[in-house]
Amino acid sequence: MRLRIIILILSIQTLLVTAIGGYLYYSTAKEALLKEAEAQAEIKFEMNKRNLAAYLSANIKPAKTLAGMNNLGVYLHSPKTGDLESVNQLLDHFKETLQLEACYLINSTGIAVASSNRSDPDSFVGTSFSFRPYFQESIKGRAFNYLAFGITSQKRGAYYSHPVYSLQDQVNPVGVVVLKLSIEQIEQEISSSDHNNVLVTDPNGIIFISTNYSWLFNTINPLSDGQNDALAASKQFGEGPWLWSGLKINEDHTLMNTGNQTEYLYFRDTLQNYPGWNFYYLVNTNQFKQQVTDPFVEIAGQVVLVFLSVIGIAVTILYRLAISELKKRRSVEFALNESEGKYRFIYHNTPGLLHSINREWELVNVSDHWLEILGYERTEVLGKPLTDFLTPESKQLAESVIFPTFFKEGHYKDIPYQMVKKNGEVLDILSSAFGERDSEGNIVRSFSVSINISRQKSTERALKKAKEELSEYSKNLERTVKKRTSEISNLLTYTPAVVYLKKDNGCYTLVNSRFEELVGLDSSQIIGKTDAEIFSAEIARQMEANDQLVYEAKKSQQMEEQFQLEGVSHTFLTVRFPIYGESATINGIGGISTDISALKQAEDKLRRFSRQIIYSQESERSAIARELHDELGQILTAFSLEASWLANRLQDTDDKAHERVTFLAAQIDQTIAEVRNLSIRLRPGVLDDLGLIDALEWLANDFEKRTQTSCVFKPSNVSKVLDSVDNSISTAIYRITQEALTNITRHAEAGSVQINLANAYNHLVLTIVDDGKGFETSDEGKFEGLGLVGMQERVNLIGGEFTIQSTIGEGTTVKCLIPIFNNSQG
Repeated sequence: MRLRIIILILSIQTLLVTAIGGYLYYSTAKEALLKEAEAQAEIKFEMNKRNLAAYLSANIKPAKTLAGMNNLGVYLHSPKTGDLESVNQLLDHFKETLQLEACYLINSTGIAVASSNRSDPDSFVGTSFSFRPYFQESIKGRAFNYLAFGITSQKRGAYYSHPVYSLQDQVNPVGVVVLKLSIEQIEQEISSSDHNNVLVTDPNGIIFISTNYSWLFNTINPLSDGQNDALAASKQFGEGPWLWSGLKINEDHTLMNTGNQTEYLYFRDTLQNYPGWNFYYLVNTNQFKQQVTDPFVEIAGQVVLVFLSVIGIAVTILYRLAISELKKRRSVEFALNESEGKYRFIYHNTPGLLHSINREWELVNVSDHWLEILGYERTEVLGKPLTDFLTPESKQLAESVIFPTFFKEGHYKDIPYQMVKKNGEVLDILSSAFGERDSEGNIVRSFSVSINISRQKSTERALKKAKEELSEYSKNLERTVKKRTSEISNLLTYTPAVVYLKKDNGCYTLVNSRFEELVGLDSSQIIGKTDAEIFSAEIARQMEANDQLVYEAKKSQQMEEQFQLEGVSHTFLTVRFPIYGESATINGIGGISTDISALKQAEDKLRRFSRQIIYSQESERSAIARELHDELGQILTAFSLEASWLANRLQDTDDKAHERVTFLAAQIDQTIAEVRNLSIRLRPGVLDDLGLIDALEWLANDFEKRTQTSCVFKPSNVSKVLDSVDNSISTAIYRITQEALTNITRHAEAGSVQINLANAYNHLVLTIVDDGKGFETSDEGKFEGLGLVGMQERVNLIGGEFTIQSTIGEGTTVKCLIPIFNNSQG
């Protein structure tokens, strides 16, 4: 009876101690688990933040790469001659490769001129994006990232813009290229990896990205009227309104949804590459605590039940066998349970793949991590040979070498083989094992630890492949460089043009064989020297002045250069171009000169020949005019006198004959007038007798009489100059004016014409202006039909310049600039 009381008291004490210890253990474990769960949530927050930053930053470099494609700059600089098809193909390629929503190209005015969605109903082509900050920043020369709601597609997107430059201008952008990534795609990636709430807000608190779609375009905090108006004007998030989401921060640094009274544990940080934007990670505290405590309560209940059963059994045993035996047994049992519990905890929670096999190679135990990695349930693997989960190659190695050796020697270390997951994926494994022996020393089972090295193997294979590709690329590049070097060398050696490069200090860095031949020096005697050290002072000054034109214009310049080398006169047609360095500054000049001396001589000979032809034509015209005026005029005058005499004699005798003779006399007088006019047009005597001014005055008056169109001639400061002007110049000016007035009569339908002849800076300036209907000067066929080519040729023959300006409905202006002197040759 006394023993029973002692045992009962001990049992009650044990229950009390167990209950108190269990409660303390539960409280401590719960708090630890909550902290651990909170730490895990914070890790997930960091992972999601990094993943989101990676998604949103992935297209920064591709945007820069696409902007550097020459096709885009060429098209934006010259849309009429650029290749729009190649631009569209580039945009389509980047869109498909990067899995973007759209890629599009914007010109300098903000209009989208090409887009990967050009065939879609919501095509961006023709839409103005000049109001978008990403265009306004990039057209200034800066890359820009931007999150916004699409005005055309009505979809959210992450925009990456970069300025596009042309080959002609590497300083001022000619347009902007934009890559648009779908925000819905990013949200799907985040939702698939985490079931908690993820939010991204702009500086005003607008929720732009959310795994809870009901919060989209709501705000973390209520907005003022001014904020709402500013957001609506920017069009960044549509037209609004932007309502408050109901979220507010509690005193314990949690978020409360006032709508459904749900409390969230939240983490917040700024968003990389997007100043002012915030990233939120929300965890429902109720689910959070329930996930932590429910498994623990369930396990604790089972442990308590088992423990109470053990206590009951222990009490019975103690009752029968004695207190000392009971204490000893309970002590041993507790140590065993504790040791086994620690072993199981370590075995199942170790990050390595742990398993054991018996002598038949069957799996007798596997860790939880082993099952998790391979994707099996425990019942699917226990009792089956380990070789069933190996690849054929690894299975053959295990059966023929590894397992027989292991059960003989009792260990192996760092054996590589491959396992097959339930979904068919192959894992690379590095395994080590030691044997568990029986009382006779025979190995009865293994304890194996395997490490998943698939990622390392994949990295090694990728690195090896990359090295092989890099090696092949280097070889190809070397071959290409050699080929291009050979081609350039041959081009420089055999081209008839003079080719050279200079540094910004004027020193030559490269010359070709034609340059050496021309100056009579080796390249070793030229490289590193300036023009002043190679050429005469006159040639050096001309070369340096022409280089300066390129530095000032910052683009290529075409010019004619005349040099006297070794007593021979050379004329070159030269193209000089700037060479830009990495900082977009000119660090040198290049030049390609073609010797056109023979062409110039042929042109001079042709000009002299043309002058001779025109001179002969004018002489022939003068002779014909004199013949018409003197010979034919005298004969017709005699006929007129005879007809008048005959008319007087028949006046009283034969009225009908008198009438016919009178008509004949009138016809003869009209013919005399026409012959006189024809003679004047062929070669007006006033031009030879009175000079150019009177001839032009007569031409204007004659035009006004014939056409009833007002025509005014105004000479200005030319009377004294014309005395020293060559006769060919006067004739050319007269013929050009005559041809211009003929064109006006036939085509212009003008109401007034003004002819001006002025002396300006040793040049005669002839200007003929009409207010007629004008014509399109780009129509070359019509241009030739108006006789303007002949006028151009006459001006060229006397060393002048000819220009014509015409606008439909506003009239035409013909202008000739003729040097007064240097026209006596030829």
